[in-house]
Amino acid sequence: MTKLRRIGVVLCFFPLLLATACSGTAKKNAANLVKQPAPVAQMYDKAAAELQSGDYNLAANGFNNVEQNYPYSEWATRAQLMAAYAYYKNLKYNDAIMALDQFIELHPGDQNVAYAYYIKALCYYEQISDVQRDQQMTRKALGALRQVRERFPDTPYAHDADLKIDLTLDHLAGKEMEIGRYYLDHQDYQAAINRFQTVVTQYQTTTQVPEALERLTEAYTALGITSQAVKSAAILGQNFPQSKWYRDAYKLVGPHAPIAAPKESVYDRTLGKLF
Repeated sequence: MTKLRRIGVVLCFFPLLLATACSGTAKKNAANLVKQPAPVAQMYDKAAAELQSGDYNLAANGFNNVEQNYPYSEWATRAQLMAAYAYYKNLKYNDAIMALDQFIELHPGDQNVAYAYYIKALCYYEQISDVQRDQQMTRKALGALRQVRERFPDTPYAHDADLKIDLTLDHLAGKEMEIGRYYLDHQDYQAAINRFQTVVTQYQTTTQVPEALERLTEAYTALGITSQAVKSAAILGQNFPQSKWYRDAYKLVGPHAPIAAPKESVYDRTLGKLF
């Protein structure tokens, strides 16, 4: 092949190589464009729309993507809290608590940290089971709600936490009452007394106290400890004179009753006599 012919062959192939190279570069650039994340505001708004429409899984994933792709932006901080909220709304309480703990640890001074503590408390509160089951979650809820009240007393979250604390305490007292009744029914009077005294001393603001005092009167009467029975009835009469539990306690202590017999209510004089 002559030198001129060899040059011609090379020149013939050069456009093909150039085209191939350009084609490869174009494909690579296109691939890179596909991999590039969307603008942060667009990603955040999309996740927020999914949250609003109830697509909580998609919303959580979307907010997590914001944090992963723009970790040092203010959007990332906001997205971390919103992902936790999406988990909470989807009843994925463990995932929500983990995300909230991370948010609180990384951003203790954030303006929304009170909200993070509050949602964490709700995660525990909404898992409270009935009094016949273990109350570990109730105790966790109580601790978390108290944190909200003590750390952020001037926020709306503290007011709601107060209401839920009262309900939580009543629930724990109800558990003590259930166990105490069981012991009382099985004539294990000392064990029953211990439970009812716990209600009176540790849960004295709950609705369970009047019954606890009446049950104490029952237990002490059964043991023949009249002085303690009368004392329980007296405390009941002084604090809850119109309670049905005091009327029952008064009947138990009889002539030893420390104060005058409770008056019958309108219900007792009418409908109560029919039932």
